[in-house]
Amino acid sequence: MDKKNALRAGTLAAGTTLMMLLMSSPALAVIRDDGDDPGKGLGVAETLGLFVGIPLALFVIIGGLVMVLDRSHKHQDTGRKADAKA
Repeated sequence: MDKKNALRAGTLAAGTTLMMLLMSSPALAVIRDDGDDPGKGLGVAETLGLFVGIPLALFVIIGGLVMVLDRSHKHQDTGRKADAKA
């Protein structure tokens, strides 16, 4: 892709993003809807646990399962190490 096309694509992406930001109205989030019943807010520890701790724990669990299940199978040597030493 040449520089002209890259500049055109970047300008289009930036313009589209800017228009979407300007067209959205986050101020309407202050107005309550009928039947809206929000609960109490989350504390710092609860927020970190929910959005950082749980995903990290899932990542570690899934990674651990993959490693444990991968070690249970014996891999065959393709002979590449033997060829490299010779």
